[in-house]
Amino acid sequence: MELQTIKERIASVQSKRDYLLSLLEQPNLGTLRVDVNQALEELDDLIDEFKRTIPAADSN
Repeated sequence: MELQTIKERIASVQSKRDYLLSLLEQPNLGTLRVDVNQALEELDDLIDEFKRTIPAADSN
């Protein structure tokens, strides 16, 4: 897979992070809040690992 394709896919995943954050603002989320928090943590870890692996990934 080409680096540019990977960067585009990571950017797409990063854009979905905002949606997860908006879910946390929902008062009726109930026990799903734990799952949303876990998804955010794993997403942040994935993005951080990508940036460590490919440092130039910050500059698109």
